[in-house]
Amino acid sequence: MRVYLLLLLVAAAVTYLSTPVARWVARRTHAISAVRDRDVHTLPTPRLGGLAMLGGIVVAVLVASRMPFLEGVFAEREVWGIVGAAVIVALLGWADDVWDLDWMTKLAGQVLAAGFMAIMQVQLTTWPFPGQLTIPGSRLSLLMTIFVVVATMNAVNFVDGLDGLAAGIIAIGGSALFLYTYGLTQQASPQDYASLASLMIAVLVGACLGFLPHNFHPSHIFMGDSGSMVLGLVLAGATISVTGQINPDAMSGAQSVPAYVPLLLPVAVLVLPILDMSMAVVRRLASGKSPFHPDRMHLHHRMLALGHSHRRAVVILYVWTAVFAFGGAALVRWPWQNVLAGTCIAALAALLLTLGPLRTRGRILDDDVATGALPVVRPAAPTHSRGRTR
Repeated sequence: MRVYLLLLLVAAAVTYLSTPVARWVARRTHAISAVRDRDVHTLPTPRLGGLAMLGGIVVAVLVASRMPFLEGVFAEREVWGIVGAAVIVALLGWADDVWDLDWMTKLAGQVLAAGFMAIMQVQLTTWPFPGQLTIPGSRLSLLMTIFVVVATMNAVNFVDGLDGLAAGIIAIGGSALFLYTYGLTQQASPQDYASLASLMIAVLVGACLGFLPHNFHPSHIFMGDSGSMVLGLVLAGATISVTGQINPDAMSGAQSVPAYVPLLLPVAVLVLPILDMSMAVVRRLASGKSPFHPDRMHLHHRMLALGHSHRRAVVILYVWTAVFAFGGAALVRWPWQNVLAGTCIAALAALLLTLGPLRTRGRILDDDVATGALPVVRPAAPTHSRGRTR
């Protein structure tokens, strides 16, 4: 555990220190987010924070490669498959942030990165279908791997609409996923806790934590597509590396549930992005538009419409992510009946926070407190008498 925490801190420190450099590069290359009708931000903002996050991940992995504890992980090439694919999508995102690529070019680049990762043996080998746990055929395995990776990248990209939202969701969900994979590794191989999934998730969470101080409202830099795609790809790669690595026969009782359903927790981590993306696709197709056509109907837009401030909306979406992610992670330790009951109680509390009086209370989460701006007080309209004024 201490090794993973150290690598998390390395990724966080490198990301935090290199983010100002990424901001300088963004300004030099004109990778600036202009203010559009559908946007929430009100000032043009640099958007290459993903390069700093990639730097944190790469440096932490290089440090990990020199650690005897993780020697077995680096004996295989999967780790370099994930890192190499992350570099590909980061460069793709950089190009999109600078030149605004069309959606077909972006999709082709995402498929290329996912295919590279699959060639490097990071492939789905199982799926959550009762009676048919193993994916039949290498071709279907390749197609499923590409589909899952591309879908995950776009799900994270869809939710990246408020300051600190995507980085915070992945940090929270990744923490739950780390506990999940670490717990499964403890049970499956008590003599060796080294795990590719735990390594990649630890550095992923570190990169998110290092970026958040620069990105939480009021944001000084956005992660851009170079960041959201890297987060989605690394998360998908870490998840895929778990599948087929855990023997369900090694588990007992209710603890076998997460082993038989290896994609359960990642779905729980990304439940908000997946829900948001699914609703957006259905909504746009129903109106005769492209699934990639932008609008102001995302979940974060709806939170603002409920009356929440920018910061408050982000924090509440953090809470929802924690409810589902840690609820899924708990399956590795406790019976599913207990986990279900606890998750329902936590979901009820999150619902009260979402729809209750917190929408208009909680001064510390008001946007004017965050920015140091004073609330605008409009003078009362002057009253005019019917007589002659002096």
